[in-house]
Amino acid sequence: MFSLVTGANGFIGSHLTRFLIERGERVRVLVRQQSDVRSIAGLPVEFAYADLRDPASLPTALKGVQRVYHVAGDYRLWAENPKEIYESNVTGTCNLLASSRHAGIERFIFTSSVGTLLSARPQRMPDEQTQLHLADMVGHYKRSKYLAEQEAMGAARNGQPVVIVNPTAPLGPGDWKPTPTGRILLDFLNGQLPAYVDTGLNFVPVEDVAKGHWLAAERGQVGARYILGGRNLTLKGMLELVSDLSGRPMPRVRLPLAVSFMAALADSLASRVLRRKPRIPLDGVRMARHKMFVDSPKARRELGVSAWAPGISSGSRNPLVQ
Repeated sequence: MFSLVTGANGFIGSHLTRFLIERGERVRVLVRQQSDVRSIAGLPVEFAYADLRDPASLPTALKGVQRVYHVAGDYRLWAENPKEIYESNVTGTCNLLASSRHAGIERFIFTSSVGTLLSARPQRMPDEQTQLHLADMVGHYKRSKYLAEQEAMGAARNGQPVVIVNPTAPLGPGDWKPTPTGRILLDFLNGQLPAYVDTGLNFVPVEDVAKGHWLAAERGQVGARYILGGRNLTLKGMLELVSDLSGRPMPRVRLPLAVSFMAALADSLASRVLRRKPRIPLDGVRMARHKMFVDSPKARRELGVSAWAPGISSGSRNPLVQ
């Protein structure tokens, strides 16, 4: 098997690249000329230098490839120019879908986000059957991933062999940027997290997310979505687990969301005046207003992913054991 991985130098992409290589597959990675590729340095991969926003640069990267894993994405909760997020996540996906169709790609795995399944006021635990609208999306990142996912679904309806995966919050080694979730844990471990908010996420080992992509290529139904998730945990529960493992004391203050929102709003206004990146992304606080818990029965049933059973853990001592 010969696969192309976009975003191979990113957190999920680098783990997926390693997983495919360990399976004995040939891998070509699509990166920009200026990309930092330290996360995949030394791996036996072919490099294709291209830009997803430039359709003319893609056919060469796809030559001879059977599978495409489109993992690349602009994962930012704030951008000085939000148009950049849509150009990367929506326009880039459309360009790659079109080029893959012309190249006769046998399987196209699109990495979406669990955020496309999360509404502000869910009536039940979201799963792969949840249907939302653009108006339900909070922030440019989630809106861009929703629009890109709609393009992928449209391509599948038109006969293109597209399967969609929706990872939750991956954790593990190699989160070098880091992701927003990884930043929380790094700040905690570095003693820079004096308080936390009452929110929750579905956390999953990044290695499981990588394997889930391959399982989706092997077993996934065309046009279907699969949540690649793990355990629903409150943020307090996750921090307690990391505290137990690291010996770092838990933050003593639980910050009310209203206070967090006002702080983020003030920081956002200051960042505009000072022309700097906000320290407290306003969209991140808006998302944190509701616990982002999900279930993934379709992925467990059809892909055979070995995720933890669904549930919610507050994290009294070890929140991964119930």
